[in-house]
Amino acid sequence: MKSMTGYGKSTYSTDHYQLIVEIKSVNHRFLDTVIRMPREYNSLELGLKQLVKQKLVRGRVECFVTVKKEADVYQNMAIKWGLLDQLVKELSEAEETRYLDYPFSSQAILTGAINHPALFEVTEKEEKDEALEADLIRTFEQAVAALNESRLEEGAGIKQLFVSYQQEISEGIEVIRQEQAAIERDYQEKLSKKITDLIGDKVDEARLLTEVALLIERGDINEELDRLGIHLTKLTKILEKAEVGKELDFLIQEMNREVNTIGSKSTTIEIKEQVVRLKTMIEKIREQVQNIE
Repeated sequence: MKSMTGYGKSTYSTDHYQLIVEIKSVNHRFLDTVIRMPREYNSLELGLKQLVKQKLVRGRVECFVTVKKEADVYQNMAIKWGLLDQLVKELSEAEETRYLDYPFSSQAILTGAINHPALFEVTEKEEKDEALEADLIRTFEQAVAALNESRLEEGAGIKQLFVSYQQEISEGIEVIRQEQAAIERDYQEKLSKKITDLIGDKVDEARLLTEVALLIERGDINEELDRLGIHLTKLTKILEKAEVGKELDFLIQEMNREVNTIGSKSTTIEIKEQVVRLKTMIEKIREQVQNIE
C-alpha cells in the first residue's frame, strides 16, 4: 500500500555545477506531474515525467529542479570590436588635439568603459552539456525513488490504521450478533407469555413458532451481518495489494450500505449504539482512502 503524499530530494555536485531536485506529492484522482526547471532543459521534461510514471500511479506531483553552474565555464564574452576600435581612435585623437592642453587620459576612460554593455557582452554558451543532462536525469530519478519510498512508508502507517479499524468493525458485528440473538429469544418469551396469559396453557407450539418467526423476520439483520463479514474478509485481501484506493472506495460504500440497513431495521438502543460505532469506523477508513494510491 502506498500513500499519495510524500517528499523526495536528491543532490549532485561537480567542480562545474550543482544539481538539486526536490519532489513533493499530494492527493489527486489521477497522476498529474508538474516540473519546474530552467527553460534550457525543457527538452528533458517528457523523459522526466516518464520516470515519475514508472513509480507512481496517482497523485499531483510537483518537481523542482535547480541547476547552479560556474559562470566562467558556461559563459562567453563577446567584444564589440567595431565600437571599441572607434572609441580608441577618437579618444587618441582627442588626447592629441581637442584636449592637448587639458589633463585628459584616454587610458583611464578606456579602463572605465570596460564595464559598459555597449562594448562588452557576456552570453551563455549555447552548446549542449550532455554530461550535465545525464547527471540531471540520474539525480531526478533518485529523487523520484526517495519520494516513492516516502509514500510507501506513509502507506504502511495507513495500513496499520485500517487493520485497527477493521478489528473495531469486527468486534461491533459480533456485539450486534449477540444482541440480535438475545432479542430473538426475548421476542419468543414475551409472545409466549402474552398468548399464555390470554388463552391459558393450551398454546399451539407450531403456531407460536410461526408468529415468532414472522415477527423476527421484520427486523432480521443476519443477512446484512453476513455480508459485512464478507466485506471485512475482502478488505483483508485488498490491503495486501499495491494499488488499493479505488477498490477500497467501492468496498466502503457497500459496507456503509449494509450498516445503514441494520440501523433502519433495528429498534434497540444497544444495536443502534453499535451501528454508530460501525459508521464511525467506516468513515475513518473512507477519510484515509482519499490518501492512498
